[in-house]
Amino acid sequence: MAHTDARWRGDMSFELELQGFKQIVDADPSVGGKNQGPTPKALMLNALAGCTGMDVVAILNKMQMPFDRFEIKIDGETTDSHPKVFGKIDVVYQFWGSELDESKIEKACKLSQTKYCGVSATLQEAGEVNWRIELNP
Repeated sequence: MAHTDARWRGDMSFELELQGFKQIVDADPSVGGKNQGPTPKALMLNALAGCTGMDVVAILNKMQMPFDRFEIKIDGETTDSHPKVFGKIDVVYQFWGSELDESKIEKACKLSQTKYCGVSATLQEAGEVNWRIELNP
């Protein structure tokens, strides 16, 4: 079970505390915020990056597949009408290294997206989540 506490800081800003870590969330000035932190919806993309990234690293470590660098780029497209949900999310897994095995990387990313990443599974209920891999020697 997960639990978070939210404390209103004024205007549209809240201080969130989750597992002992604090973070500020806020809204854009056009809706009464002051841009003092990321928006709550944008944090969902961070959650997705962290979740799938940890999966992929763990799987590649078990496969003994070395890499020098690994980054994830995520773009979320919201729907036009309220509630404005992510209708489409694109995930790009980027790897650098001289001994990259594309088949192992593809298997690890696919396992994360289809079996292990609970954040991705949750977001897929709301809309489309696409992913691709980029290898860079």
